Amino acid sequence: MPGNMFTPEAVKEALEIFKTQIPLAIWETFYVTVLSTAFAIILGLPLGVLLVVGEKGGVLPLPKGAMHALNVIINLLRSIPFLILMIMVFPLTRVIVGTTVGTVASIVPLVIAAFPFVARLVESSLREVNPNIIEAAQSMGASPLKIICKVMIPESIPSLISNATIAITTILGYSAMSGIIGGGGLGKIAINYGYYRYKFLVMLIAVILLIIMVQVFQSIGTKAAVKSDKRLK
Repeated sequence: MPGNMFTPEAVKEALEIFKTQIPLAIWETFYVTVLSTAFAIILGLPLGVLLVVGEKGGVLPLPKGAMHALNVIINLLRSIPFLILMIMVFPLTRVIVGTTVGTVASIVPLVIAAFPFVARLVESSLREVNPNIIEAAQSMGASPLKIICKVMIPESIPSLISNATIAITTILGYSAMSGIIGGGGLGKIAINYGYYRYKFLVMLIAVILLIIMVQVFQSIGTKAAVKSDKRLK
């Protein structure tokens, strides 16, 4: 029971777990979060760009049917709860990784859950770019690719970094949930000891460490966004 969290036996067991299992769990959570975020950005960034440049009046208009299909796919993936999505992509996870259980296997559903979210964040960042700058580049004869790579993305770097920070902290939360299906990291510690064995002190330690990791990622992202903002220089 929660009332027995701080008994000598509970504290001793929690300290032993902290020394033997927590360091590896922190590392697993870190690399799963960073790798998943990197893959989600690789997939989500071009999709977010297409959502902006491919619309009617954009720098690279795409067929209306293609844009509609892209929006529907992104909205569908974003609307599926992560726990359900993890189960739904078991076959794909098995094909890519060879198993559906473990730390590495959790990266697949994390990426699938995150890249549509990243695409929307990228779309939001690019829409903040001053349209007059884009029009000036078009009037100078710049190609759509140059406008995207030399104008739109550089101008939205601070916003993109801020939104990447939102993405990585969100993925960190998702990674904790992956412990339910056998994923590693702090989520596994919290679920295995806090939920299944009622070791609430261990669960509390795992939650505190997750909060600290969120704060670290948030602080780094905020500083990077401020440093890249030309308006503040």
